[in-house]
Amino acid sequence: MQAFAAGALRPVRALLAAGLLATTAGCSTVGYYAQSVAGQAELLREARPIDDWIADPATDPKLRTRLEQVAAMRVFAVRELGLPDNESYTRYADLRRPYVVWNVFATKPLSLALETSCFPVVGCVGYRGYFAEADARAWAEPLRAQGLDVNVAGIPAYSTLGWFADPVLNTFVNLPEPELARMLFHELSHQVAYAKGDTMFNESYATAVEREGVKRWLALRADPSLAAAYAVYDGRRHDFLALIDTQRERLAALYASDLDDDAKLAAKRDAFARLRADYETLKRERWNGYAGYDRFFAQDLNNAHIAAIAAYHQLVPAFERLLAEQHGDLRRFHAEVRRLARLGPIGRRQAIERLCADCLPVDPR
Repeated sequence: MQAFAAGALRPVRALLAAGLLATTAGCSTVGYYAQSVAGQAELLREARPIDDWIADPATDPKLRTRLEQVAAMRVFAVRELGLPDNESYTRYADLRRPYVVWNVFATKPLSLALETSCFPVVGCVGYRGYFAEADARAWAEPLRAQGLDVNVAGIPAYSTLGWFADPVLNTFVNLPEPELARMLFHELSHQVAYAKGDTMFNESYATAVEREGVKRWLALRADPSLAAAYAVYDGRRHDFLALIDTQRERLAALYASDLDDDAKLAAKRDAFARLRADYETLKRERWNGYAGYDRFFAQDLNNAHIAAIAAYHQLVPAFERLLAEQHGDLRRFHAEVRRLARLGPIGRRQAIERLCADCLPVDPR
């Protein structure tokens, strides 16, 4: 997940200057830059080298083991996945909160297109990230008042795109081992290729890398019980994403129909009721009552929840086919993705259409 964030030292001065230049856009813009700078500075201030944590006798043994695993994953990411060899994920910080940022996603009530915010460096993205949950919810309220569908989501990790040495955080270090690897591989991928202003391209690419990376990591570990547990976990996630994809297609067809807006809104309510019913059936018939996604479905779901998930997964089949064309050579794959990232939106769309025409979003605004 990429969240707009500023940091310290020379890049921070540059971003602070950008924030000051943005005063013509209003105090809220300056305040947003200020919290971004302060939040990133906190991460850098709190982070200590992983080697220091491992050597410290006061470090909890469970944390020491996880940090040793991170160090091994980091070496694997460089040698086997072609990911950057730098200082990212060589430091650890405990932020004493459950998420590093909270992202605010929004859509129009009859659209699956995420509303965008534009910033220096990262361009336009389909969310705003805040280091304090209260700030995120404060930004969300006027969006709701405008009639937009809004989703405030806690995010355990994000990438600064190589501007800073991103640290390992307490917000994700205790994930199951394959999930921890997946998180690291995903975030490091954002440092390899980045298409300014194209959230779906960037996130789907990183998701494709994480999937391939975890598959190779598990093969290296050669632990049947670990692989089996992850297969169950990943199978459930695949089922969940299939539910969301079906809902996305259902809503896209509805919003593109000739019904009037009142009829569309009524059908939209029915569609989300159907989604919940489908989830209960899935739990009962395939998951033996597994309730790991109950928290998601307990929310007042809307377009913004569906669109946010689609941003991470919708183009993944296209990237997986591109990797297959490179015969699984990840370094060649990264190079080709970098080439696509340099193209304009039309060029990227044409490339994706060649690989997976069905993946392309079709969403009337």
